[in-house]
Amino acid sequence: MSSLQLSLTVLGALIMVGVVAYNAWITRRNEPRHGKKRASSPLAVDPSIEAILVDEQSHNSVNEASAPSRWDAPDSDALSAPATSTDYKGKLDVLIDVITTLTVDMAVKGDFVLAAMPPSRRVGTKPFAIEGRNVQGGAWEPIQSTQTYSQLQAGLQLANRSGAINDIEFSEYVVKTQNFCDVIGAQPDFADMMEVVSHARELDQFASPRDAQLSFTIRAVKAAWSVGYVQLQASKLGFVAGSLPGKMIVPSSTVGAGALLSLRIDTQAAMADDPEQSAVRDLRLELDVGHVSAALTPYTRMRDIAETLCHDMDGALTDDSGVTLSPQTLDQIGQDVLALYAELASRDVPAGSALARRLFS
Repeated sequence: MSSLQLSLTVLGALIMVGVVAYNAWITRRNEPRHGKKRASSPLAVDPSIEAILVDEQSHNSVNEASAPSRWDAPDSDALSAPATSTDYKGKLDVLIDVITTLTVDMAVKGDFVLAAMPPSRRVGTKPFAIEGRNVQGGAWEPIQSTQTYSQLQAGLQLANRSGAINDIEFSEYVVKTQNFCDVIGAQPDFADMMEVVSHARELDQFASPRDAQLSFTIRAVKAAWSVGYVQLQASKLGFVAGSLPGKMIVPSSTVGAGALLSLRIDTQAAMADDPEQSAVRDLRLELDVGHVSAALTPYTRMRDIAETLCHDMDGALTDDSGVTLSPQTLDQIGQDVLALYAELASRDVPAGSALARRLFS
């Protein structure tokens, strides 16, 4: 073999080695990032907070006794309660519920009332509830089998995220309540249907434009992420496993308030046979403004977490359309959130309160 042939052979071999090395480097670079392996599941649910890891739909069913309200005319700045309002202290509230007094001749046992309850605690898409005034403490409460009640009341939520009640739903409410009264021997005092439906529409007109559900998208700039890598990074910032695959939450410090923030991963990637091999290229960070108290400064925390994740995971912060969110835009969103908090508080439905969580559900 001549020296020329030997040189060409060596050069060809070097080129082949270079091509193989380059391909290996590209493949490695584009692989989903992985977190360190753990002996146990990468993200276990803390038993102490498991009770509040409830998705929005299950939250609605748990709060079946919830119901909406009556508001002033649209050109008024204040909420008004019906002229027949009394000292209600249960879950039903005259601000967001239509409440019907059920007159009984004598005190009734809770187990008797429960036996007469309708099987469904909903009218259409609105929660239906019956409460009693406990003869011992005098407080309104959901019916309990071991207690005795001197008075009863039924209630229907006037509006939620599915809209306001209509004539048909109010009629169903009347029928459901009347059937219950027939069994227990009570006399209902129903409000005028036209008045109730009008109040429901006014409530819906107030609530709909103020139902803020913020979301940021964090997109991978270079390499994709694995599910385990996302969970590892999120857990460092206080996230724990949520109630659905691909969902993580920062629990609220307020008992029963649900999640402060939510982080969502593609469900198919989270449910894959081998999640570590699933490539995740974007995350969705969410804040349900009406469900979280302003005192917890949720937007500030949301912004800090989003920026930290972008820095640690080499991501970009964008809106749902992929437009990058500048610091000025984030500042403006923060001001809008503060204004919304102030407006809800001025209408006696502060964000994070039981009323607000029911209304925006």
